[in-house]
Amino acid sequence: MGMRKVALMLIFCLVGFSGSASGAEVAKIGIVDFQKVIDESNVGKRSAAQIKAQGKKMEQILKEKEAELQELKKTLEQKALVMSRESREEKERQLRIKTNDFRSLKRHYMDNLKDLNLKLSDRIKKDVFDIVEEIGKREGYLLILERRFGGVVYAPNAIDITSKVIQRYNALDAKRKEKEKPSS
Repeated sequence: MGMRKVALMLIFCLVGFSGSASGAEVAKIGIVDFQKVIDESNVGKRSAAQIKAQGKKMEQILKEKEAELQELKKTLEQKALVMSRESREEKERQLRIKTNDFRSLKRHYMDNLKDLNLKLSDRIKKDVFDIVEEIGKREGYLLILERRFGGVVYAPNAIDITSKVIQRYNALDAKRKEKEKPSS
């Protein structure tokens, strides 16, 4: 039986059990959209800007390296006929080395961006899950699902607590920034 079916059966059992155990009490279920939190929270916006700035720096360096490669290739093509065989082979070897170095640097930069993105996303995810857990406990939610990865196909906006999560996350971020400010 698939994980999704097991999860749905568990949800139905919990909802059914909580409804029969407490009589008039209604099971409170919430939805949170993690991507929206990343897109709209202050921390998410700063993280995206940091990744974009890092990417632009790397892109600029790669463009310069690529221009050097193109220039070397062009020079080699223009002078190949008048060069000695040894000289031409040496220039071709240098071009191959620089091309491989360029490819390695590009891979390295891509890995760095991916790692930075993962690190920042993990930090946000941990904070958001802590906030969601706190909201769930304080406001009596039986279940809170993530909109995209939780298997939710439809959910009314009334149970979406994403805005509440973003507000609390921004407040938490403001408190952290306040603590980080040096005392005068």
